[in-house]
Amino acid sequence: MTKKLSVGGQAVIEGVMMRGPGKIAVAVRKPNGEITVDLKPAGSISDRYPILKKPFLRGVVSLVESLGYGMKALSFSAQVSGDEEDGEESMSSLEMAGTMAVSIGLAVLLFVVLPTGAMKLLQNQGVGPMVLNLCEGLMRLAIFLLYIWGISRQKDIQRVFQYHGAEHKTIYTYEHGLPLRVENVRPFSTLHPRCGTNFLMIVMLIGIFIFAFLGWPSLWERILSRIMLMPVVAGISYEIIRFAGKHMDKAWVRAAILPGLALQKLTTRQPDDDQIEVAIASLKAVLPPEEIIE
Repeated sequence: MTKKLSVGGQAVIEGVMMRGPGKIAVAVRKPNGEITVDLKPAGSISDRYPILKKPFLRGVVSLVESLGYGMKALSFSAQVSGDEEDGEESMSSLEMAGTMAVSIGLAVLLFVVLPTGAMKLLQNQGVGPMVLNLCEGLMRLAIFLLYIWGISRQKDIQRVFQYHGAEHKTIYTYEHGLPLRVENVRPFSTLHPRCGTNFLMIVMLIGIFIFAFLGWPSLWERILSRIMLMPVVAGISYEIIRFAGKHMDKAWVRAAILPGLALQKLTTRQPDDDQIEVAIASLKAVLPPEEIIE
């Protein structure tokens, strides 16, 4: 099979964002049934500073850029799909930065402050530093899984997860060299090894391992150390995802990513044909003409 270009995506409100070589597209189903596609160039700061393409650094860059592109795509999809009031403009850069700051702050509170603070109960029982760190990591993982399970019960989120499944199926179809048609996309799995859900699961597991060796200083030192080491954890996790995506022929690699694939059973749903059409439109928009098989 001819090697395919690297493409990735994200589900948005009533649509799918796809990112290909130098382009990013957001396809959204409008209330009248039409599909609108917003296509823009997608540069990277690593193009100007090649050192940022080095292993471990590239993972941090990719994460930050993905967050930025993802927020813009969500804002656009909310506006086009009718989720925002008529005439309401998409978020400005300042509003987007504020939204990201609040989201990051809530994530730190939920996944860092809460689990490490709660370990005070075990510390009072004379438990050692390594066990405290391991228990904190397990509690963080439990909170994460409960959070994913909780949001997956909401109807609006379930529709987003259907588009998530459509995104994966469409990328699989392209990677297998098949024409991008609904009937070809439909049979593929909704679970993909390079999914962001896999990345988050690996982040959780790598974090448990790294933080286990940090000792047990004061609460604020623990919080600060975990925040400061997140780029390291993200960089390592990104390299693992890249490696797994290139070596799926190895049984031990397939076994290693099973937890992330299992989690995708919560974050993806089987899409309908209309949702698959949106994902196809988004992917076609970012692919060079010679890569599209009709």
